[in-house]
Amino acid sequence: MAISNMTRSAIGAAVGIAALGAAFILSSGKSAASGTQAEPPASAVKVMATEGDSTLKDHTIAYVLTDRYWAVYENKDSKVDCPDGMNDGPREQFKKLFPNDGKKRTVMETQLAREGYQWHPTTSAESFPFHEAHGKVSYGLDLDGKTGPNDFDGPDGEKGIDNQLYRVIGCIANYRSAGTIYHFENEFMRRYDNDRVVIELTGVDDLKNDPDVTVTTYRGLDGLLTDATGTNTIPGGTQRLDMRWGKDYIQKLKGRIVDGVLLTEPVDRIEIPWGVTFNTSGYQVFRGMRLKLKLTAQAAEGLMAGYVDVDAFTYHLNTSWSTHHQSYGQLSSPSEYRAMRRLADGYPDPKTGLNTAISGAVTVKFAQVFARHPPEAGTLVTKN
Repeated sequence: MAISNMTRSAIGAAVGIAALGAAFILSSGKSAASGTQAEPPASAVKVMATEGDSTLKDHTIAYVLTDRYWAVYENKDSKVDCPDGMNDGPREQFKKLFPNDGKKRTVMETQLAREGYQWHPTTSAESFPFHEAHGKVSYGLDLDGKTGPNDFDGPDGEKGIDNQLYRVIGCIANYRSAGTIYHFENEFMRRYDNDRVVIELTGVDDLKNDPDVTVTTYRGLDGLLTDATGTNTIPGGTQRLDMRWGKDYIQKLKGRIVDGVLLTEPVDRIEIPWGVTFNTSGYQVFRGMRLKLKLTAQAAEGLMAGYVDVDAFTYHLNTSWSTHHQSYGQLSSPSEYRAMRRLADGYPDPKTGLNTAISGAVTVKFAQVFARHPPEAGTLVTKN
């Protein structure tokens, strides 16, 4: 019986589809006849053998910062932390200072005067109270090796925790888990590359125990590697290290690893990239900073603690968050400054004897990355 051209075409297409399906099944490692697992090619065996290898290469491993929060311990009942309630912000304070009582006031006497106090704060008394955090538990580290009456207990029962910054910001809504700064600092840190913080551990023999390692801080130049959702950071990315414009952020710390926990010695002064709103370039200054991080081959998590420079903290706040944005979380910069000065407990000024820094801590999370150092000057770079 004669077969038409149209029929021949249909048969050819069917045969082609069947062959393609068989090829797909075979390439997936299944036998077309029995459906059993077929032997993978030699090249696939070689790839599979390298999967899961340790990320510790040449005694070196690096991590990139993915999450940071000023360490504010929150009880389920906020009245434990803040029995007097939360602090007022700029709008609430403005209404108390300049009530609608019919008195005529100029813009110079009101709005501009208040804005001036943002940039030129004083320690003079205010007409409204400042509510400090009164809880007995706080995140942080023992920075001075002592246990004093103003120290906290850690969440796991540690004694002598130094975190006077918590007393200042613990009852300011902006810094708590529902606050604007709490949320958006991390949002902006992930979004903008000039905020990229990388730590590289060298001289590492074992991620579980090693008595002598070196930790170097850098600013990275690349975005974070995320999963398909775009919100969850995953390990395995690459970070080029900024050795030119980021030289101020390069600092070496000596440390050790004990039972999988990295502990570093304090460094006298360090600048940490801390840009925020609209890709604003900024940094925080820490004195006596140290790290306590639980390490794995994929991540690091723990605390960055030290004495926060009061003037640098206030300058960063005002250049990164306008009075308008501070109002979202009832954060009054002049009131906060007064409290920080009052509770400052470290690094006294040699002339005045007044402390210039306040003990504090930041909870941090890192993801493992491969740090890429730029070639040294004069090195010939070739492309494959």
